[in-house]
Amino acid sequence: MIYIKNKSEIETMRKAGKFAAELLVYLEPFVKAGVTTLELNDLAEAYTKKNGHRSAPLGYKGFPKSICSSINHVVCHGIPKKEDVLANGDIVNLDVSPIVDGYIGDTSKTFIVGGKSTPDAEKLVADTEKAMWVGIEQVKPGNRIDDIGNAIDDFLTPLGYGIVRDLMGHGVGRNFHEEPQVPHFRSPRKLAKIEAGMIFTVEPMVNLGTWEVNFDKSDKWTVRTKDGKLSAQFEHTVLVTDKGYEILTKV
Repeated sequence: MIYIKNKSEIETMRKAGKFAAELLVYLEPFVKAGVTTLELNDLAEAYTKKNGHRSAPLGYKGFPKSICSSINHVVCHGIPKKEDVLANGDIVNLDVSPIVDGYIGDTSKTFIVGGKSTPDAEKLVADTEKAMWVGIEQVKPGNRIDDIGNAIDDFLTPLGYGIVRDLMGHGVGRNFHEEPQVPHFRSPRKLAKIEAGMIFTVEPMVNLGTWEVNFDKSDKWTVRTKDGKLSAQFEHTVLVTDKGYEILTKV
């Protein structure tokens, strides 16, 4: 069931989204060569606690850390580790999901460590961010959830990218993952109508090669590209308004 948020819940989700956005901004200066993903995790956890909030990923279905950190060919759900040391030219997605007054803000961004990488990597990151906005532009009452993924697919597929199909955007609120699921690829069927008061994420996961991925059998979380090529992701939490949308995770 898709849960339509009331005015009070929307106001709290605005606070959660704003803090999630601020958390990514706080972390950005630390995303540099020589820093470990565990250090980034610990910085995020300390900042979140200092502001009186909690990290939704920590302990969620056994997830051991406070953020997800996904480097290069890791698509998503990378677990921060002291062994994962960032190097110039790496691309790394940081996914943060703080709980503020019982509600979750969810956002992610792919950073280029050192600001420069290969032309293919830089284009992948730029096109993935554009794809997110292409999808968000479809968010308005009267459209359908599948319009989001169809628009993203129409933008990315002619560019030769593989669009991950095993994971999707999702509703968010008191629960980390709610209905509706929000594909970022072309849907074979009509999905739910978009209505004012819905809150969900738009979060395309885009690969330089095949769309296919492997799920790590040992840690049960890390998702990697099947062919070892790079992957990027961007994510915002979006509120459906009477006339369109409002980005809740934007500073």
